[in-house]
Amino acid sequence: MKITVLVGGVGGARFLQGVRELLGRTAFPAVLGEGSEPGPHSVTAIVNVGDDAWMHGVRICPDLDTCMYTLGGGIDTERGWGRVNETWHAKEELAAYGADPDWFGLGDRDLATHLIRTQMLSAGFALSDVTEALCRRWDPGVRLLPATNDRHETHVVVNDPDDPDTKRAIHFQEWWVRHRADIPTHGFAQVGADDPAPAPGVLEAIAEADIVLLAPSNPVVSIGAILSVPGIRGALRTTAAPVVGISPVIGGHPLRGMADACLDVIGVETSAEAIGDYYGARSGNGILDGWLIAPEDSATVAGVAVRSVPLLMTDPPTTAQMVRDACELVDIDV
Repeated sequence: MKITVLVGGVGGARFLQGVRELLGRTAFPAVLGEGSEPGPHSVTAIVNVGDDAWMHGVRICPDLDTCMYTLGGGIDTERGWGRVNETWHAKEELAAYGADPDWFGLGDRDLATHLIRTQMLSAGFALSDVTEALCRRWDPGVRLLPATNDRHETHVVVNDPDDPDTKRAIHFQEWWVRHRADIPTHGFAQVGADDPAPAPGVLEAIAEADIVLLAPSNPVVSIGAILSVPGIRGALRTTAAPVVGISPVIGGHPLRGMADACLDVIGVETSAEAIGDYYGARSGNGILDGWLIAPEDSATVAGVAVRSVPLLMTDPPTTAQMVRDACELVDIDV
């Protein structure tokens, strides 16, 4: 069986744990750690790169790293991001020098990953090749593919703090981490390559899948940023595989993060029904065939099969049941 999942950040990483729990390790030997045996199934995660940024001279890929660390057992489970047993000596020394940005937490263990990535990128390797190399250490058990190898960062249009009558764009990380999404905001834009292309393997993973899943990640700056890469939305609309999304809200509220703030900026209500409508049905101009929502919510999305199931990802076995429910919704046997 081939499953392709669009993911971003903490929620996406935890959802991938459930996929791996259900199907076992991927059939892609190139991304398995030494001594791991590939299973019969293949799982490909297409990961958001809109959060990626250059800071202190290193390339940081938060969503790729969160997926890699979570699946590889190196994540700080309390924070949901960064390395377990992290120390912050480099951050403290940078602050002592007055280096900017001083609001981003760059841990010592995490820094090693960014240094290796930056060295490989500088040597001419593509981000997808770098990610594959990093995964050989972490053995995530699924194939992690960046949505694109090109720079495709999410920036946010806000009021200039020094001149409230002027708008300017800041990186999503500054808006999210420094300002906690709590400043007057007008929209989102992707900044980087003029003509970004899906990374090698991305379109094939969508076209050849038995089912495509949208993880319960932020629909605007995670899933939305992936969909903004030219060619990916079209691939989702034309694949023979059914596309099922999992709602990122329970009881009308995101469990973590600030998806509600992002949805508010684009004028979409924070509800399972409104987000389902935002994605839309493949029978129309959208991308969904199925939509899982929490029992606390209700939704009617024209042209989309909707089912209420428990969506709280308390542990991998519970999350695996969500994956099974998504498959059953569109008559896929697992």
